[in-house]
Amino acid sequence: MPNATLRTAVLGVSGYAGAELVRLLLEHPRLASTPPLLLGRAEESLTVSLTSLHPQLSGLPHADELSIVPFDWELLKREQIDILFLATPHDHAREAVPIALSHGIKVIDLSAAWRLQHDHHRAIYKLTDADPALAQSLQTEAVYGSPELHGPQIKSARLVANPGCYATSIILALAPLLRANLADLSCGIIADAKSGVSGAGKAATPNTHFMYAADNFSAYAVFGHRHTGEILEQLHLESDQLQFTPHLLPIPRGILSTIYVRLNSVGSIKQIQDVFDEFYANSPLVRVRKSPLLPQIQHVVRTNFCDLGFQLSPDGKRLVVISCLDNLLKGASSQAVQNMNLMAGFHESEGLL
Repeated sequence: MPNATLRTAVLGVSGYAGAELVRLLLEHPRLASTPPLLLGRAEESLTVSLTSLHPQLSGLPHADELSIVPFDWELLKREQIDILFLATPHDHAREAVPIALSHGIKVIDLSAAWRLQHDHHRAIYKLTDADPALAQSLQTEAVYGSPELHGPQIKSARLVANPGCYATSIILALAPLLRANLADLSCGIIADAKSGVSGAGKAATPNTHFMYAADNFSAYAVFGHRHTGEILEQLHLESDQLQFTPHLLPIPRGILSTIYVRLNSVGSIKQIQDVFDEFYANSPLVRVRKSPLLPQIQHVVRTNFCDLGFQLSPDGKRLVVISCLDNLLKGASSQAVQNMNLMAGFHESEGLL
């Protein structure tokens, strides 16, 4: 694939993350001559121009000439698609992936359909499989699409499960500390996270309606958010070692996670700084602040970065880590493009910096 022309397709263009994904693919230097094939649901027989659905994309390369066409496996075969992005509901992705792989098409799935290896974590999505044995085989094969954690595996993967937005912010904040065995897990970790309204998707709900979300700040899904399983699995934690509580911010986009950790032993600012700096030395889309500087949502919104910062208590035993990212970009679409770059043999930051 690195020496060939990469052909991509996107199923699920209408949502917020889907629109951002298309924008990134249209502007990607490696795809200048091969714009993505844009697909709607098979039952939607109408062809719709891209810029009538997303006028903000007008003027980008190929955007004004592209249309969203009904989904058809034969069309993907004729177009010789290499990588299919799924920005669809979880159950649709669970159904589509086995078929795509059988046609020799690699998949980057932005839903949660293939992120979780343990049945008890996956149960929250109420997924069903026409062929449970095949699905279990593919589930085992699926690579969790965090380039900072699983870059080598992503390069050779057929199926990449793009991480959730909250999960990305918390996993990237904690992975260096846990790999270095610095956290006292007997005290538990608290992850207090806040997201803009776009994290709930484009379909309106009573809790994302303007009259509810504006001038408001609320916690939700306490002890039961769907991203908890991802965090536990990727960080090898038990459920009683992490308390993750999400909150809804009255802003369009962005996540800020505040993470509280008690250390195993007295630490120093230099020690913690070195742990983060060394862990992300070769991760171009993670920016580590020098303590005591802390990231803010305004620093990352509409960028492809996850920003990390920390402060250590005067007694050297308590650590607060701040993690910020744009939930539609590093929390979804730009992370998907980062994964595509690795799968295609490109540098992981191409088209993103």
